[in-house]
Parts: sequence; structure tokens; C-alpha cells
Amino acid sequence: MPTEPLPTAALLVTFGTLMAVSVLVSRASERLRVPVLLLFILIGMAAGSEGIGGLWFEDYALTFRVGTVALALILFDGGLNTSMRAVREAVRPAAVLATVGVVATAAIVGACARLLGASWAEGMLLGAIVSSTDAAAVFAVLRNSGLVLKRRVGVTLELESGLNDPVAVILTMAFTGALVSGEHAVWRMMADVLAQLAIGAVLGVAIGHGARALLRRARLPTGGLYPVLTVAVACLAFGVPTLMAGSGFLAVYVAAIILGAGPLPHRLGLLRVHDAIAWFAQVAMFVLLGLLAFPSRVIEAAPMGLALALCLALVARPVVVALCLAPFRYPLKESAFVGWVGLRGAVPIILATYPVMAGAPGADRIFDVVFSIVVVGTFIPGSTVAWLTRRLDLESDEPPRPRAVVEIESSEPLDADVLSFYIEPAAAVAGARMADLPFPPGAAAMLVVRGRELIAPRGGTVLQPGDHVFVCARREDQGTLHLLFGRMEQNVEEETEEVEPD
Repeated sequence: MPTEPLPTAALLVTFGTLMAVSVLVSRASERLRVPVLLLFILIGMAAGSEGIGGLWFEDYALTFRVGTVALALILFDGGLNTSMRAVREAVRPAAVLATVGVVATAAIVGACARLLGASWAEGMLLGAIVSSTDAAAVFAVLRNSGLVLKRRVGVTLELESGLNDPVAVILTMAFTGALVSGEHAVWRMMADVLAQLAIGAVLGVAIGHGARALLRRARLPTGGLYPVLTVAVACLAFGVPTLMAGSGFLAVYVAAIILGAGPLPHRLGLLRVHDAIAWFAQVAMFVLLGLLAFPSRVIEAAPMGLALALCLALVARPVVVALCLAPFRYPLKESAFVGWVGLRGAVPIILATYPVMAGAPGADRIFDVVFSIVVVGTFIPGSTVAWLTRRLDLESDEPPRPRAVVEIESSEPLDADVLSFYIEPAAAVAGARMADLPFPPGAAAMLVVRGRELIAPRGGTVLQPGDHVFVCARREDQGTLHLLFGRMEQNVEEETEEVEPD
């Protein structure tokens, strides 16, 4: 008699329970001041072989594959939400941090591990594994903590975390090969790094522009198919460059930035779907990584992990960031903040599975040390982000977000946008009647959001400080509205490039 579907049902119950518990306890992270992604890892550990769940799981290959797919989807979502203006502002310092900074961090941590008793090969492998900040952790903390950082600091952190994974991946694979074979070819390693980055960047740009052209011309029968197409683009953007000896992680991030810089059909829906996919990937990945860990082994490796985590957080990362950002004249407090909020997360743990799969000497201990570094390194900086932001006065003066927004979704480019303006107390329109405002002929107010109240604007409606006003306007009228209301607070298309419809 066939046993199915009982095993499949049991798997779904287990998976569904773990995912549901992870999502529901995410609210506790705010009260406990614990990064939410760390809670996901702890839930996985609690459900694992040495926890209350007793689920035996030790499949490093499956974890590596799942983690790679999850990271590709997370980077794609991050790229879609990264504007070209942000790239132009911070790409140079972020690129230095993502290359020179990663190599220097790996060297310092490797030297520290050597002082703690590891061999040079093991120490440099440990340094390479934990050398990059984690895109999933940084995106989650910055976008879900309620904080709005000053623009340059925020975009530097996000760009760096999206760009620095490729170098860490390449270094990890190179040092793993050196540990297995005993051969150390530094120049060959650096040439490989440059080649993979170049191939990944070029193919990422090409795939991004190709995807933009495809989505502009595609006329799919239903809006639900567009996210399917963009997920396919994400898979191709990672897979094709990787098969061609390039960096798939860099390519998928670059392709998403270019794709998001142009007009997208059903843009808001696409962004919501990819945000949900990224969160699903993060929860699944961190819970799986927790299942893979053995708490007894992690505790045994904790002294070395704690020492390396402190070296990373207090010495390697701050020193390297200060030196890398010095040519770009970052103020000391901004440099200190970027140095402190270099969060580690899933990437190091996933990379630590590679030496295990390769059969490198001491790989199991390296994995346990890396796991303890991530737990400590995520908890200490991650739990202090809000406090440090306010302490260093790095919170942006952006207006509070409205409790409701007006959105227009279309499968084709439109010649008008919905713009949002925040009424500052000193604004000229504060206290003015709507009928007295000199709107351009092609513009009209659609909605006023006042706290929890939604107001349909009429001639006698008086604008008050703190209001959010949504206006429908053609692109050529945006300058006039800017003079009337001040800085645009929100515009769905404001970060996209002008592209004429076919």
C-alpha cells in the first residue's frame, strides 16, 4: 500500500507550524529588542534534534541550495527597491566596502583566529566566511525597525550589503580549496575575484535591460502572471552568470536595480509580491539554518566564536569601514554607525556549509564557530540599532508616513502620477482653502489623510499642518506642484527613468 500522502502531510504540518510560529513571534522582537531574524534561527534550533521538537536534520547540501535560492530572491527584492538615485549617490563608497573592505575584514579576522589557535588556512577561511554583511539582516533591520536613516547612511548600508556577498563567496570557495588541497595561490584567487565580479556585473546589466524591454512589450492575459515572469528573471539573473563563471549574487542584484529603475506593469503589485517572497525566503532560510545547528556543538565552540565576534564588531569592521570611507569624507559618526551596523546573518552560515560539503579538515568546527559568531554578531549590533541611530542623531527628518495611500496600478505606462505632499507647519498652503490653491489645469487633489481620518477634498477643505495630500498630476505639472506644496513626499514613479511607451 502506498504511504502517500501521509508523509507529505506530515511534512507540510511541520513546515507550516514552524513558519506560523516564526511569523507570530516576530512581534516579540520589538519588545525584547532582539533582531527578528535571530528569533527565526532560535525557533529552528528549538525544533531541531537537540531541542523540544526533536527534528533530526543534517543535510548541508539541501541547506546550501535552499539558502542560495533564498538569497537570490532576497537580493532581487532588495535591488527592485534600490533607486538609481541612491546608486549614483553611494555606489563608490559601497563598492570600496564591498571589495577592499571585505578582503581587509577577512584578513583581520583570520589573523585573530590564528592568535586563538587556528591554522592560517582555517583562520583565513573563517575570516572569508564572516567578512560580508548580510543583505537579509540589513534589509530587515533598516526597513522594518520603523527607522528612517539619513539618506547617505541608509543607502550606503543597503548597497554595500547587496554588493559584498560575491567577494565573500569567492574567497570562501578559494580558501576552502586551499584548505583541502594545501595549495595557496593568492594571485590566482584575486584574479578569480575580479573575473567573477566583472562577468556578474556585465551580465547583470544585460539581463536587467533585457528584462525591462521584455516587461514593457509583454501583454500578459492577467496581472498575476507578471510576478511569475519577474521571478523567472531573478532565477535567470542568478543562474546564467553562475554557469558562465561569473558572480550570480552580484548579477541578480544589479539586474533588479536596472529593472526597478524603469516603468513596470502593475508596479505596486509586483513590489508587494517580491516583498512577500523575500520574507518567505528569509523565514524559511533562517528556520532551516536553526534546524541544522546542534546547540551542544555551538556551545562548545562559543568561546572562540564570542572572541571572533567581538574582534569583528569592535576591531575589524569599524577600522576597515573608517579607512574605506575616509576618502569620501564621511563624518565620524556616520562612519562609526556604518561600522557598527554591519550585521551578519544567513550568508556566513550558508557559506560555512561549503567546507563541510567539500570535506575540508575541521569543517564541522568551523561551521559551529561561524554559527556562534552570527548569533552574537546579530544580537549585539542588531539590538542597538534604534538606540545608536538616535544617539548619533542619524534619523532622517522625513515626514511621518500616511496611514493610507492612494495607488494606481496599470499594465502600461501612464502620462500622469499620483503625488503625495506632507503639509509642514511652515508651508505656504498650511491653513489655505483648497479652492484658493492655484492648481495646474491638469492636476487635482484626490485625498487628504489627516491622522486616521480620510477626507474627500472639496473647495472649502482647509489644509492643516500634518496633512498628507494626494494629487493626480501630469509629469509636466510636477514642478508647479513642487513650488506650491514643497518637496514631494511620495511618488510611485519618481525613482524610475523616463521611458516612452512603445
